Amino acid sequence: MKIIENKNFPLERDLYGENNLHLKKCTFDGFEDGESALKESKNIILDDCYMNLRYPLWHDENITLNNVTMTDKCRAALWYTNNLKINNSNLSGIKALRECNNIEIKNTKIISSEFGWKSNNINLTNCNIESEYLFLLAKELCLNKITFRGKYSFQYVENMVIENSVLDTKDAFWHTKNVTVKNSIIKGEYLAWYSENLTLINCKIIGTQPLCYCKNLILIDCEMIETDLSFEYSQVDATIKGEILSIKNVLSGKIICDSIGEIIKTEDSKYKFNCEIVQNKN
Repeated sequence: MKIIENKNFPLERDLYGENNLHLKKCTFDGFEDGESALKESKNIILDDCYMNLRYPLWHDENITLNNVTMTDKCRAALWYTNNLKINNSNLSGIKALRECNNIEIKNTKIISSEFGWKSNNINLTNCNIESEYLFLLAKELCLNKITFRGKYSFQYVENMVIENSVLDTKDAFWHTKNVTVKNSIIKGEYLAWYSENLTLINCKIIGTQPLCYCKNLILIDCEMIETDLSFEYSQVDATIKGEILSIKNVLSGKIICDSIGEIIKTEDSKYKFNCEIVQNKN
């Protein structure tokens, strides 16, 4: 690979279509305000680089970022790119990742609204993320040791596993299919409405009106803290540790728990309450 060190690239398409480059301690910045610096490029490694311009990596193949800083001015940074590895970096521009495939991100801080839309085959480990509409319409994800804060995360996601994570997020997991969350904390209102084949294992669930209109919902040894009006019109099979404040108009299934503050069966409900409730005896 050709090595380029300590050089600035401020111009429009400065490295357009380049292949087999190793960029070390380079910057993408300047009053020229150039865009699309590495568009249509292949086999690119960036080490200790600083990126402050728009759209730097579009339609690329085989990209590696190590210790790279993308500022909030580096918007829409990684689009339509395949085979992407990011480690020990900071991604701060809006819409930083979209319609990419085969992505591995480790030890990275991400502050980016609309991150990861329509992307596939994603592995994230030990990352801190702030976003809205995180991973909308993405598929095939594995997330481990993630700390996330934001709203509307994981909507329409298919085939995802999350482990050992803390998620502080309103309206998460809406319309998801085939998602498993293990050993994690999920805090936020209106969790996972309209989801299908959602499995939560040894999780802490916090917030009002969770898990409504769900199909084939499974909870194994979970805690439900400050959760009221839970499970409305859901098909659920659940074992719950501790108390649920209230459940409402559950469509079908079985819920085993230590205690329930209130079981709500409204007369005007569209569907019959047809769920078996079992409370453990101490």
